[in-house]
Amino acid sequence: MNWKNFAILLSCAAVLGSCKDGKLFGKKKAKSDVTGWNYNDKNQGGYQVALEKEQPSGPGLVFVQGGTFTMGATEEDVMSDWNNIPRRVTVNSFYIDKTEVANVHYREYLYWINTVFDGDEYQAVRNGALPDTLVWRSELAYNEPMVEYYFRHPAYNNYPVVGVSWKQANDFCLWRTDRVNELALIQKGFINDKSIKNISGIGQENFNTKSYLLGEFQATPGKGARSKKNPLKNPNGTPRTNVTFEDGILLPNYRLPTEAEWEYAALGYVNQNPMPTKNDKKRGEELVTNKQVYSWSQNVNGLRDTRRGSWQGTFLANFKRGAGDNMGVAGGLNDNAVYTAPVNSFYPNGFGIYNMSGNVSEWVADVYRPLSSTDENDVASFRGNKFQTIDVSTGKAERDSLGRIKYRYVTDEESKKRRNYQKGDVINYLDGDSLLAGVSYGYGKTTLISDHSRVIKGGSWDDRAYWLSPGTRRFLEEEQSASTVGFRCAMDRVGSAAGNGRKSGIEYKQRKQNNRKK
Repeated sequence: MNWKNFAILLSCAAVLGSCKDGKLFGKKKAKSDVTGWNYNDKNQGGYQVALEKEQPSGPGLVFVQGGTFTMGATEEDVMSDWNNIPRRVTVNSFYIDKTEVANVHYREYLYWINTVFDGDEYQAVRNGALPDTLVWRSELAYNEPMVEYYFRHPAYNNYPVVGVSWKQANDFCLWRTDRVNELALIQKGFINDKSIKNISGIGQENFNTKSYLLGEFQATPGKGARSKKNPLKNPNGTPRTNVTFEDGILLPNYRLPTEAEWEYAALGYVNQNPMPTKNDKKRGEELVTNKQVYSWSQNVNGLRDTRRGSWQGTFLANFKRGAGDNMGVAGGLNDNAVYTAPVNSFYPNGFGIYNMSGNVSEWVADVYRPLSSTDENDVASFRGNKFQTIDVSTGKAERDSLGRIKYRYVTDEESKKRRNYQKGDVINYLDGDSLLAGVSYGYGKTTLISDHSRVIKGGSWDDRAYWLSPGTRRFLEEEQSASTVGFRCAMDRVGSAAGNGRKSGIEYKQRKQNNRKK
């Protein structure tokens, strides 16, 4: 061996030696900035930290980049309710359904309910999930065809589901969360794919995200979990079969959007910014060119499309033009729908969302109060909090008869020493709380407003143009439903508020300061 080869061999040995605690070419293992210990290293405790991941968009959702906007009335208060006083608020980034939940989606939910909970003991569960098709009836109209066919006939598959109460819509969100996360675990190989073939009659033993995370639901591991290529490891370096939320595989919960989120998403003001930023290399400007009345991105203050061509003059939403005029004249129908229209009809708004004005009004999460805008926080405005915690009265978390983790309401005694809240039930805080505000709502005596009154947003097929403005608001009891009210789901955004592939905050490049001699 000549000296040249010996030198090369010696260099390679030095490189390999330096890679003992890392990888080749200087790619070292991630380590703690506070202790110096390696992450994901069985020789240094085995503490597992997932590589930084972006939040994937759940099925049916679109990303809504948050920001500030003026929430409330955008035109004259013709109803004289004055329940939507304009106020500037900030909405955090989130996800929302591109379309309203359709009949076919809700029938999928019913199919799962009927299959999993098919015993006699679950008869009330199955009946409780059914939409009220009788909402179509009217004393002086022949609407029996809608009662019989609208929800079931395939011709209406892609039309918005109606006759669903707020409680039913909320339950649909819970079910959707579990189905999406269950499929994610199956596709990653952490749950055996054969499990979804045998769901008939399993009742309580159905997959629930929270039960799974707390170890109360034991899933049969799939091939991916048992594989040596499984990226999840136990402290000793063996493959880990159970997934935690810290692994970044499971999505946050589907839920109903808050009123502020819904209104912000409906207006789609990003389309009114003439210089929006699309990546971190280009700085955007804080500009809004037009104050919108309606939700669509074309002719934002009018009801018809003004662009030249075949679309010129067509209606931009499904609504009632006037008394006795729900769709126009034969041969020239103005919105092509006497009742509802398919959920992907008409022109989407600036965020790419359909039918935020017209078609059906929609449930949101908030409890209704006339003066919510004067009370709620500047960020993440919401009224309806009744705080809960996991029920561990038996010593550990347990599941109920539907397979969900049991919760209990937080008591006032537990809350009284906190600085940020002193009661567990704060639905009435500053409005209806007799202790703080000196007033209370006498439901059924002096008002129709109660703690079960939920906000509905957006106009419907049976509403005049006034109600198409996202700033308008009405309410309905959460146990009730209507032929004009549907819903769509939302999901929290985690990570960068600007979106996937974007950074939070502003990172200034470190530059060497010029050294000046004194």
